[in-house]
Amino acid sequence: MLRINDQITIADWELSEGFSRSSGPGGQNVNKVETAVELRFEAERSPNLPGPVKTRLKRLAGRRWTTEGAIVIRAEETRSQIRNREIARDRLVELIRQALVAPKLRIATKPTLGSQRRRLAAKSQRGTVKAMRGKIEDEE
Repeated sequence: MLRINDQITIADWELSEGFSRSSGPGGQNVNKVETAVELRFEAERSPNLPGPVKTRLKRLAGRRWTTEGAIVIRAEETRSQIRNREIARDRLVELIRQALVAPKLRIATKPTLGSQRRRLAAKSQRGTVKAMRGKIEDEE
């Protein structure tokens, strides 16, 4: 059982872990020990996540979201399988917590009359400055 917050917990059947040989440093140990962890979370079928959270989670997950609606997180930072499992689970929890935060609705506002006038005055002044940069013609 994976606890996200007070309301949401993820059941064990929604998570599956696969192990493989890790790349990177480790000497001869890397050739025989499967320390890399691939955590798979069936997000689309999860009854614990509301619909809007799943939509935001899909957007946040990006390439980690599979066509079947699962999130795949791979961790191979350390030489310890146990530590890599913790890292993968922590990443999943953090990703779901980010998806729980609903974006703030932006309310379009109209610019004030004073700000419009100031903007137009600044534009016309800038235009006169640029007009003064032209070549000076001799008056004869």
